[in-house]
Amino acid sequence: MNLFSNLPLSESMLTNLDSLEYKEMTPIQAQSLPLILQGVDIIGKAKTGSGKTAAFAIGLLHQMQADAYHTQALVLCPTRELADQVAKEIRRLARMIPNIKVLTLCGGVSIGPQLASLERGAHIVVGTPGRLVDHLRKNSLQLNQIKQLVLDEADRMLDMGFSEDIDQIIAACPDEKQTLLFSATYPKDIEAISKRCQKNPQMVSVETTEINTAITQAFFEVSSSHDKLHALLKLLAEYKPKSCIVFCNTKQTCNEVLEFLQEQNISSVALHGDLEQKQRDQVLVRFANRSVSVLIATDVAARGLDIKQLDAVINFDLARDSEVHIHRVGRTGRAGETGIALNLISPQDLAALNRLENFASIQIELKKLPASKPIVDLEPEMVTLNIDGGKKDKLRAGDILGALTKDAGIGGDKIGKIDIFDFAAYVAIERSVAHQALKQLQTKPLKGKQFRARKL
Repeated sequence: MNLFSNLPLSESMLTNLDSLEYKEMTPIQAQSLPLILQGVDIIGKAKTGSGKTAAFAIGLLHQMQADAYHTQALVLCPTRELADQVAKEIRRLARMIPNIKVLTLCGGVSIGPQLASLERGAHIVVGTPGRLVDHLRKNSLQLNQIKQLVLDEADRMLDMGFSEDIDQIIAACPDEKQTLLFSATYPKDIEAISKRCQKNPQMVSVETTEINTAITQAFFEVSSSHDKLHALLKLLAEYKPKSCIVFCNTKQTCNEVLEFLQEQNISSVALHGDLEQKQRDQVLVRFANRSVSVLIATDVAARGLDIKQLDAVINFDLARDSEVHIHRVGRTGRAGETGIALNLISPQDLAALNRLENFASIQIELKKLPASKPIVDLEPEMVTLNIDGGKKDKLRAGDILGALTKDAGIGGDKIGKIDIFDFAAYVAIERSVAHQALKQLQTKPLKGKQFRARKL
């Protein structure tokens, strides 16, 4: 067995791993961690959810000098959501190491508080390329003592146009450092970046050609791409997913699908690269707290999302890359749950379909769409209420929960997920008591202060 206890880790790290119930390593951890601990540069080919974050986080913490208050490790991520997840995981793994400071530096939020945090020093910085370059230009971020550099989901960073930013960040780091590069795919651009910043890297790979057996897949024939919108409606009516991601290959298609579904009064939101950070936060909060049923997204936008209990994935457009298809489909049927993946296949998708058959060594049979006239009833049980106050106003989840349960008399079982950002808070509430909850938040103060509140 590949146990963490077999690795040359400190007693405190092993104790913490045991408390987190990290006992047996995942395949990517078993392959990469011994090399990372030896200081070797690696290229890790692994998808989201493979355990790669814990692999590089343990490696960073193993070499960390807690009493040296300068930036010793840098992790680059494509999106703020992934950066937040990575930072959270590093903090969990660092619980038994005194005084380790992990700082996230991402765009879409004010740079002022980040400048103040950097003045106080941070051992590990996790951030998005654009904002990191902003800090380099302001000389607020010093990378001259970096010992370890991690490029997480490097393929998506390139897809999002961050190549020049990554080069600037690499140039600001010392030549002598350990560089860990993780990517779900390995295009030539990744190979080129590796040559620029790695020395004799070892390749570790976890193949993703197999589709989870808990996922039922179906491929539906559509006569032309123009017919896909009504075909999508039929699938939603037939399968009635309470929580579903619809994948499209372009931002334009995302917007077309969103407009069509909203015309049909189907609870839906879109996620793509044109959204401002606040809009993106609201979209993700509403989908994750189940107050909206359908999320329409491109691959770049959806990378790194951690959405639990996803009933279905619908590929409105078949992914051009077969590995990307496996990743999309793998978002449903997680943690022992079953899931469904539905695919719309027009003549334009046939080449991608043939590539998928060869890649996964499967034979795909095209089905006919359900014949019945679609009647879609996907109204979610929950509603999201938005409060114009957050962490910077010292607002906590318990304050909101107390106001709704004690003051407004709403049962705790009718209140869902509460998300608090720096300047905004969101609470999911059952539709039946949403008006009562909103009235409480609009007319009564929280922590002695009156905040604006509205329904999203």
